Amino acid sequence: MSWLTAVEHLRTARLPGVMVTLTDVRGHAPRASGAKMVVSADQTWDSIGGGNLEEVAVQEARSLLARGETTPHSRSVALSDKAPYQHGVQCCGGEVTMLLEPLPVVPSVAIFGCGHVGLELARILSRHDLDLHLVDSRPEQLTAERLAPLDDAVARLQVHQVPVFPELVMGELPPGSHVLIMTHDHAEDAALCDAALRTGDLASVGLIGSSAKWARFKHNLESEGGHDEDTISRITTPIGLRDIVGKDPASIAVSVAAAMLVVFESDASATKTRSAQRLSPPGGSG
Repeated sequence: MSWLTAVEHLRTARLPGVMVTLTDVRGHAPRASGAKMVVSADQTWDSIGGGNLEEVAVQEARSLLARGETTPHSRSVALSDKAPYQHGVQCCGGEVTMLLEPLPVVPSVAIFGCGHVGLELARILSRHDLDLHLVDSRPEQLTAERLAPLDDAVARLQVHQVPVFPELVMGELPPGSHVLIMTHDHAEDAALCDAALRTGDLASVGLIGSSAKWARFKHNLESEGGHDEDTISRITTPIGLRDIVGKDPASIAVSVAAAMLVVFESDASATKTRSAQRLSPPGGSG
């Protein structure tokens, strides 16, 4: 598998990795500048030259993965029999610099309902590196013409046009997805809320609407859905930043998108903290 295919594989499988690139080669080396390889926690793809150089790269890459790093790192390695080696000797006589670029698992967001607000929100979120799922039961909301503003998206888009039972899409979303419910139909919203609460591996569930709408939904989720209070509390409503009070679609979309970015940053920070805790020896440094 080539490095490019490996990057695609990791993205699709939602697994972290590190891209290693030889950025500078001085003197003799097994591979020229620009050679690449990809490293995951338990696999490697392609090659930057084998031997000690590659083993150092793999070890360094897996250290970045274990620490939850997201910042690229640079490392120089001498290919001389006079240099200290951990993994055998390479005596080509040159020196190489490699750039290690983490490939983190990107956020996954599903927007249920691509009306005025949903489309505006998709336009904003599509400018970020994430997996963006657009779901609607109305075919006219997901035509190529209507979604044309997303043609230059940075995000990876997946469009789900489901005229019947859009709540079934919940089970198809990647684990850890963030769900935003904002359809044209309150009955559809209610069914989606119930389905989201029955999907245990979602990261968050947000519902657009008024306090009166939520009071009715909460009662039905308890009485008809059989959900307890702790389960129902997984749903956040209203959504967005409280300080943005505009009710036009663009203002609501900006508010919700900004709140999601805060969540993404919090998730990334928590992941890095957990990685650091796993690496810390019991009882601290002593």
